[in-house]
Amino acid sequence: MNELTGATGATRTTGATETTGATTTGATTTAVVLAGYGPVGQAFVDRLARDGDALARRHGVRPRVAAVRASAAQCRPDADGSVPPRSRWVPARPLDETFDRTGARVFVQAVPSSPGLRERAAEEALAALRRGIHVVTATKSHLLTHWRELDAAARAGGSMIRISGATGAALPAGDLSRTSLRGLDCRTIRACPNGTATFVLDRLAEGDTLGDAIRAARLRGIAEADPSADLSGDDAATKVRLLAALAWGWDPAEVRVRAEPVDGTTAGRALAAAARSRRLRAVAGASVAEPGVVRVRLEETEPGDPLHALTGPEKAVVFGCPDAGDVTVSGGRSSPVGAALALVKDTVEVTAARTGFH
Repeated sequence: MNELTGATGATRTTGATETTGATTTGATTTAVVLAGYGPVGQAFVDRLARDGDALARRHGVRPRVAAVRASAAQCRPDADGSVPPRSRWVPARPLDETFDRTGARVFVQAVPSSPGLRERAAEEALAALRRGIHVVTATKSHLLTHWRELDAAARAGGSMIRISGATGAALPAGDLSRTSLRGLDCRTIRACPNGTATFVLDRLAEGDTLGDAIRAARLRGIAEADPSADLSGDDAATKVRLLAALAWGWDPAEVRVRAEPVDGTTAGRALAAAARSRRLRAVAGASVAEPGVVRVRLEETEPGDPLHALTGPEKAVVFGCPDAGDVTVSGGRSSPVGAALALVKDTVEVTAARTGFH
C-alpha cells in the first residue's frame, strides 16, 4: 500500500469505462485530486460518494476523489469513497507526482481564499492546467491576481477552468456570464451575491443591533467567524469582478472597487427603508459604460425589484440586456454544501460527454 492507496483494492481511475465486479455501468470514471479538506472539501467528498451512481446514470461520468491534499499531508480515500482518519494520512508529495500516480483529469480547489495561500493556489492551478488537467475552484484569491496567466495556461494545455464555487456557490451566475449571455449584449451586472450581507440587513430592518444580527448569522451557519469581507462589500465586489471577467473579458486584477460597508451606522437606514416598504440591500454593480470599475452601494430597493424579493441568505444577479430583457438568477444556498454542489456541477461539466442535447 503506497501513500496514495489508502486501502488495498481501491479502484484505479483511468478515464476508461468503469467496471465494478462483473457489471459494466457504461460510465466514465474520472479521477479527481482535491486540494483543501475544510467544510467545503468535506462536503464535496461526501457528495461524490453519495451521488456517484446518480451522476453515472444521468451524465455518463463518475467522478471519484483519488487523492485529498490538505496543508502538509495527503491521503487516498478508501474504496467506498470515504476519507481515512488523519492518523492514516502521509506527508504531502509533490503535486505532479500525485497527478501521475492518480491519473487525475480534474484538480478541485477548496482551499481558503486568503492572501497567504494565493501564490500556492495559483501555482498548483497553473501546473494542472498546463498538463491538460481541468481545474474546478471555489478559491477566489488567485483568480483576482492571476486571471490572464490561468487563461493562457488553460489554452496551452487544452484544459478548462470553471469557477462556479467562487461566483456564488450554488447560484449558477458564473455559467450565465460565461456562456448563456453570448449574443444577448449584456451591458450591466447588478447583484446581491453575498448572503451574509442580505441576512444582516434584513435583521437590522427588524430592529436588531449589528452585533445581534451577526451572531444570528453565525448561529445559522451563514456568516464566517470573521464576517468583515462580507460586510465591507469586498466579497460582493470580488464576485462581480469575476462575473465581469467572464462576461466582458475584464482582468480582475485591473478592476477598481468602490465599496460602501454595512457598519454601525447602517441600522437607521435599514429601519427607515422598511418604514417605506423598501429593503436596504448591498448592491454590487458593474457596467460596460464604466470599464474596470465595480461599485458596492447600500441601496433602497422597491417591491418588484428582484433584489428586494430576497429573503435570509438568498443571492441574486441581474444581467441587464437592453434588447433581450433583464436576465435574473436568484436563490442558491450560502453554505459549504452549496459551494460543494457547485464544485460537483463544474466537475461533471468539464468531464461529461457533449453530444446531442448535452
